[in-house]
Amino acid sequence: MHTFWVINGQKVKKYLIIVIAALFTAGVIYVERDAMSVFSSQMHPAQSSGSDDPQAIYRVTTNEKKLALTFDISWGQERPGLILDVLAEHGVDKATFFLSAPWAEHHPEIVQRMKEMGYEIGSHGHKHINYTRLKDEEIREQILKAHRMIRSVTGLTPTLLRPPNGDFDKRVLRIAEELGYTVILWHTDSNDWMNPGVERIVNNVVSNVQPGDIVLLHASDSAKQTHEALPHIIRQLKAEGYRFVTVTELITGTESQIKELD
Repeated sequence: MHTFWVINGQKVKKYLIIVIAALFTAGVIYVERDAMSVFSSQMHPAQSSGSDDPQAIYRVTTNEKKLALTFDISWGQERPGLILDVLAEHGVDKATFFLSAPWAEHHPEIVQRMKEMGYEIGSHGHKHINYTRLKDEEIREQILKAHRMIRSVTGLTPTLLRPPNGDFDKRVLRIAEELGYTVILWHTDSNDWMNPGVERIVNNVVSNVQPGDIVLLHASDSAKQTHEALPHIIRQLKAEGYRFVTVTELITGTESQIKELD
């Protein structure tokens, strides 16, 4: 008597796909473990948390109704001017702009206007790439290249860094600190880059802000609705008693809330 085993090719293929997907997911979680362990930090590197590791800041703990509006710019020349117009029209004289170095080099007149209006300027790096995928020396090169370009355009020495895409890990934090930078993230994300509609952008900000917050907005040309949403955001936040400060003013002399790292 002979016994035959019949193998269903489709089932085998299905099981193989499941196994491969599981292995891939496990690998991603392992690789990104360091990044996830530091993402929730709110501690200023100059303050003591019981750890010598540098940490990123996305908000500070305070009873004062103050927050920092921050704007990332990577490309374009139309929207930045509109954003500056809105801020001036609504009496917001404190905000922080994180500039991509190549953009700053190609638009010195806009950067000069920001400087003349008294807004804080931070670095958004050089190439818009995820730093966690780079080697240590490549991370250092990206930060330093941006540093030199921004300083050349502004005459200022930037000390705040928002990594492209908000992507970082412990290596990025360590290298940034060694180069004199504090890594700044955000607590409230407007998601304006998705152009979801003015009402949605306003709600994303106003319904989520807390005292001591850092708010993420964009002034690149790809964010087509930000300048329309911004007046509503400013008016509503003012009506709730908020005042606007720079990131440096927000974190200087303020005790930051710490969430223990894993």
